Amino acid sequence: MATAFFSHPDCLAHVMARSHPESPQRLEAIDEQLQASGLAAVLERREAPLVDLDRVRQAHDAAHVDRLQSALQPLAASGRSHVLDADTMAGPGTWAAMCRAAGAAVAATDAVMAGEVRNAFCAVRPPGHHATHSAAMGFCFFNNIAIAARHALTAHGLQRVAIVDFDVHHGNGTEDIVAGDDRVLMVSYFQHPHYPYSGDVPSAGNLLNLPVASGTGGAHVRALIDQHWLPRLDAFAPQMLFISAGFDAHREDPLGQLDLVEADYAWITRRLMEVAERHAQGRIVSSLEGGYHLGALGRSAAAHLRALAGLDDLKPLERVA
Repeated sequence: MATAFFSHPDCLAHVMARSHPESPQRLEAIDEQLQASGLAAVLERREAPLVDLDRVRQAHDAAHVDRLQSALQPLAASGRSHVLDADTMAGPGTWAAMCRAAGAAVAATDAVMAGEVRNAFCAVRPPGHHATHSAAMGFCFFNNIAIAARHALTAHGLQRVAIVDFDVHHGNGTEDIVAGDDRVLMVSYFQHPHYPYSGDVPSAGNLLNLPVASGTGGAHVRALIDQHWLPRLDAFAPQMLFISAGFDAHREDPLGQLDLVEADYAWITRRLMEVAERHAQGRIVSSLEGGYHLGALGRSAAAHLRALAGLDDLKPLERVA
């Protein structure tokens, strides 16, 4: 079966500020690398639908959803912007983009559960893992991966799902949403201390957080995954895996100070696929989080996708600056 690639042009229309690192060019960089590496021809491209807001309310407080809809949906007609915090702004295209991003994660879950595709990657923005149960922050409005995980539990009747977060920043929003939910195991590594300055002490027993210091490289991260993530995942035996795929731990990324490279993301992906094969019939849904050096983001996402598609024997990735 194929690997699905969910995206939508609406995700390019979300613009926070001209110089903001979370820019539309991020998705363009991924697409350019897929074309250059030959991956574009082997992925099954699917259009991200608009999310059903009832699905969003399974992960977010209804008042939060209503506040965002009331504030952001009218921007499309007014052409105005709306500032939520110093890092997180909305413009005319934001509401549609965030509904497509969450919709992609839900649709990807449905497609994988139906056996239509082997696994799926959502090339969407805005990202989601900083969005808490009741607040937007850190470039994030709706928590795409938490919404998808809850959808798998409620709509598809799964009893155990795992969320894996390998962004350079702690996924505080996802932790806030799933903490104490024994149907969900969340494992992560992240640079610490670093924004959002949390996660060093997990807030519940279903969370495995691995804070690492600035300068940590791929060899150390791989060892931590082997020693901590994999035994915990195997003991939990998830019926589906969800990945918050942030590529800002790459050594070239301006928003982090870790030292990973493309090969590390491919290795992590392969190890997670092994877990999924053992326990979850191979079912994985991955959704884009961070990654702000355009060239490194494109190459890293392509390495992740090449592993998901089982195409590690392709020629080395060509470099797109």
